[in-house]
Amino acid sequence: MFPKESYFTTVKRIYTVGYSTSLVALVIAVAILLRFRRLRCARNHIHVQLFLSFILKAVAVLIKDAALFASDDIDHCTLSTVACKASVVFCHYCVMTNFFWLLVEGLYLNTLLLSSLHHFLCSFVLLGWGVPVVFTILWIVTRVYFEDTECWDVNEDSPYWWIIKGPIVVSIGVNFVLFLNIIRILGQKLNPRLIHFNNSSHYRRLARATLLLIPLFGTHYMVFSFLPDHVQVDVRLYVELCFGSFQGLIVAVLYCFLNKEVQTEVRMRCLRWQESSYGAVTPGAKGSQMDTPQMDTPF
Repeated sequence: MFPKESYFTTVKRIYTVGYSTSLVALVIAVAILLRFRRLRCARNHIHVQLFLSFILKAVAVLIKDAALFASDDIDHCTLSTVACKASVVFCHYCVMTNFFWLLVEGLYLNTLLLSSLHHFLCSFVLLGWGVPVVFTILWIVTRVYFEDTECWDVNEDSPYWWIIKGPIVVSIGVNFVLFLNIIRILGQKLNPRLIHFNNSSHYRRLARATLLLIPLFGTHYMVFSFLPDHVQVDVRLYVELCFGSFQGLIVAVLYCFLNKEVQTEVRMRCLRWQESSYGAVTPGAKGSQMDTPQMDTPF
């Protein structure tokens, strides 16, 4: 067993690298999806919101560590200041938004069979950003009046912690139901005329990415949620902090960097840059000007 100081130093270094890498990847992904006009659609709008929730989480963790955890041999803050508590509250809110926007991704896939997504977008935004606000405020009130200890970052066996943890568990459970329903739909070999992509391969690629993220992000949280907080603390920290810090990178890769439409747009931009720089018109660049990537409902 590693000494306590060495253990927390190792964990902190790993998740600092993870969050920093995720932050860079997510910022690039958001810039790409917002920069190219032909990538602006409801699907990518939802992806951007998910990316932003992970960006906020990474920023919150890095700022909190830099400001409050100056010593490498502690795993929580012993201060009891407004700034300390605010940073913890903000982190919890960002974690909730991660799971709720992943829930939105699952809901979005299930609504692709409907005639229009315009009237769902506002509801999706409210679900992804608004619902976590309600539960975060409720948790703040209970901590202030019933458990105002230290910096609020220790929730060992606290019943009030379920105000934050409960909605996340429910969102994961709903996502698993959606997960099974999406698998059922894919198993029926959808007729492309029933979905709002000109080619069902777009739908299937999006489905594969979301179907991978749901169990990848949800399974470990469900397992640890129903274990006592004092059980397997070391394993819990490694999984939640180290693995969790790289989740933003995974999301950016699956929803942006591996996306065929994104790759096409970036390739076209590079070809046009070569054309303007060297004065040579390549066949690919010339032909690409006539191509229009397939998109779903614009926003």
